[in-house]
Amino acid sequence: MTVVEALLVACAGFLGGAVNALAGGGSLISFPALLAVGYPAVTANVTNSIAMWPGYASSSVAFRKELSDQRHQLTALGLTATLGGAAGSLLLLGLPSEVFDAVVPWFVLLASLLLAVQPRLADLIRRRDRRPDRAPHRSPGLHGALFLAGAYGAYFGGGLGVVLLGVLGLYLTDHLHVIMGMKNVISLLVSSVAVVAFVFFAPVSWAALAIVAPAAFAGGYTGSKVAKRVSPAALRLGIVVIGIVVGVVMLARG
Repeated sequence: MTVVEALLVACAGFLGGAVNALAGGGSLISFPALLAVGYPAVTANVTNSIAMWPGYASSSVAFRKELSDQRHQLTALGLTATLGGAAGSLLLLGLPSEVFDAVVPWFVLLASLLLAVQPRLADLIRRRDRRPDRAPHRSPGLHGALFLAGAYGAYFGGGLGVVLLGVLGLYLTDHLHVIMGMKNVISLLVSSVAVVAFVFFAPVSWAALAIVAPAAFAGGYTGSKVAKRVSPAALRLGIVVIGIVVGVVMLARG
């Protein structure tokens, strides 16, 4: 990896960690950057999944005040998402790499679409305080959706935060900042399962990981602080455009 390529993936890691804390979808920055410097899709994906873990950790810490009274709820929901993450990790490790190469462009486009509609999801979340009839955290529908989100997040991961934000907001009645903090913690749990599996059994690029992971940690903490004060709308639009371009290019090459 050249110095220019190292700087590229470092910047992408920082932005990816920040965006995951702000809005979700940061992998649509860091994953394409690893592809751009020449890594195969599966290697780029597993390396990116591990590298984003510090960003999830730092952004979760930044929301510890908002989550101080959510331990019971987080335990129940986190367990379901973790089981989904285990299933997604097994799928990635067990299926041929050609399957991932075939589906990942569609995942990139799907994640971009989810990120594009996130403002509408956020509106639903903001309205939930006026909907006392929302199902509680024991809802089978919520747990089923979290299991699928966890499986998706471990298999690919791009847009996981957006998926979780929408799912949690549709079922829970907590404040928006609490929802965002829960999203970060559940993302961390899913990522943790994938990290354990990928470190031992997947083709990780340790050189790229050594660059991206510290940058993602710094970006995650920075993004969490910014998330409480500003709207990430312009940044979201830029990521959506990048994701769509990447997905279309990957489809064209395939």
